[in-house]
Amino acid sequence: MCGIVGYVGNKNAQNFLISGLKRLEYRGYDSAGIVTLSADGEPTLLRAKGKIANLEEKLAKNKRDDKIGIGHTRWATHGEPSETNAHPHQAGNIYVVHNGIIENYKELKAALKEHEFKSETDTEVLAALIESFYKDGKYPLSNAVVQALKLVKGTFGIAVVSTKTPDEIVVARSGSPLVIGVGHDETLIASDASALVGHTKQAIYLNDGEVAHVTKNSVEIKTLNAEPVSAKVEEIETNLAAIQKGGYDHFLLKEIMEQPESLKETLRGRVNLAAGTVHLGGPGLSVAELRQIKHLVIVGCGTAYHAGLLAGYYIEQFTPEITVETVIASEYRYRNAYIPKDSVALIVSQSGETADTLACLREIKKQGIKTIGIVNAIGSTIAREVDGGTYVHVGPEISVASTKAFTSQVVAMVMFGLTIAQAKGVKPGTLRPYVEEIAKLPEEIHSVLDTVVEDVKKIAEAHKDYDHAIYLGRDTAYPTAMEGALKLKEISYVDANAYAFGELKHGPLALIDDRFFEMALLPEGDLYDKAVSNVQEVLARGGHIIAVTNVENFDLPVESVVKITTSLEIFTPILMNLVSQLFAYYMTIAKGYNVDQPRNLAKSVTVE
Repeated sequence: MCGIVGYVGNKNAQNFLISGLKRLEYRGYDSAGIVTLSADGEPTLLRAKGKIANLEEKLAKNKRDDKIGIGHTRWATHGEPSETNAHPHQAGNIYVVHNGIIENYKELKAALKEHEFKSETDTEVLAALIESFYKDGKYPLSNAVVQALKLVKGTFGIAVVSTKTPDEIVVARSGSPLVIGVGHDETLIASDASALVGHTKQAIYLNDGEVAHVTKNSVEIKTLNAEPVSAKVEEIETNLAAIQKGGYDHFLLKEIMEQPESLKETLRGRVNLAAGTVHLGGPGLSVAELRQIKHLVIVGCGTAYHAGLLAGYYIEQFTPEITVETVIASEYRYRNAYIPKDSVALIVSQSGETADTLACLREIKKQGIKTIGIVNAIGSTIAREVDGGTYVHVGPEISVASTKAFTSQVVAMVMFGLTIAQAKGVKPGTLRPYVEEIAKLPEEIHSVLDTVVEDVKKIAEAHKDYDHAIYLGRDTAYPTAMEGALKLKEISYVDANAYAFGELKHGPLALIDDRFFEMALLPEGDLYDKAVSNVQEVLARGGHIIAVTNVENFDLPVESVVKITTSLEIFTPILMNLVSQLFAYYMTIAKGYNVDQPRNLAKSVTVE
């Protein structure tokens, strides 16, 4: 959840650390800190509560030309946001920054009687533990880190420096990502490759259980059992423009508006419109293996879970003799769930580092089930641990609220379903409408974004004083409603919940009053008339309905209508989701909240 940076080289360490933390602020923004060391080991520790800007104010008064340092931007787990609880944490000569959770920190803390603890964090316990091995002189820094980590239970991505050796950084990971950037006479460290963009294109992605000893000209990697590891240097594909706002006021709006292009990247080389087929090379399953699939388990959290739900509705429509089960990773990892042998699991995560989803992946693999990753972040842990995978290629998502990843995750999973159907011999005439609409989607998305913005903005501003909302949909519009409600609640703090239209009479109708507005997703189709009947039930009870529809002659007496003009029939709910994204954005702007960095949340959830 937090962000880590580190630098050792010939340049100013403070400058890199601050710029890197700014790029990682979406991963945590309740406090931040850096420590740099002079050539003779003199430390400069700067920490501040709140955003990176507060840390910059301190930096302006404490400029140093140090060539080595580590930094951290925090999403609080242990202890409230405060300067005292901010990283880096110190114990004697040791300074540590840490992502993750040390589960046995209380037991370790009780044994470290010589250290006077100042914070409420588990990280200070880890710093004291490393220092306890380091101070007696038996171990060099990297060995002291290893000895300490052997006693730790939990997850960690750490960077450690010592005032005794101001030319080295030790980093290690287990369940929390770390990337080492290899430059010319410099080595850079980050928990996300975006912090390295513009400094180097060469990166080493640490695996779980690996420890790296880093100097400006060397990277030596070993396992916690002291076994040497041959480092694989990979190219960072992200460019500088992709992680900048590009003229937009917020990353969220930029990422919403990027969806025509990001989806084109997802589809590139994978759709044969002339033949009416799709081809996904990444999953690595033979035609025979695809034919054997009878059960799909789709695993995700939050937006990825909703994408899986929506994709599952579609896959069931055109793939015979197959069941689709979409599960919430944080629950599924603890269930004693039996998965039939003729199954495949789709592991869905934008970051590829989601802790609960990663845990599910590992448990599913123990059952001998094939796992396929639907991931955006290249080189991420999930991408490396699945049996096969499909990158969605949407580019970096900086805003905490996921938008473009959802669209491409749905389409990538539907294409995997089409691949199964093709292998099972489903008639091309049955599949062609899906393939054709997938090919049309980027332009249809562009058209909707080009025409609905002003209407959505006005409606959102008119509803800015509401604190409660109900999102409603049937069939494929139901998981779309769930995703719309999530977007609204996570950035505008409106208490938004989604229900299937048919469930209204089983409880939610009791909520209809002047405190609530209702967002009704009404795509044209077989269930439209039934949904209209449900809308009438809400109207009869004084509901305040915003209707999103592609029905040309829509004439229900609702308070607001967002009309979508489209030639699509199957994937209209994806277009409706654009309306929900824009509505959440403009509602948040109208309420005056931080769009890209909502309170209490962070982008990459690497803790349980």
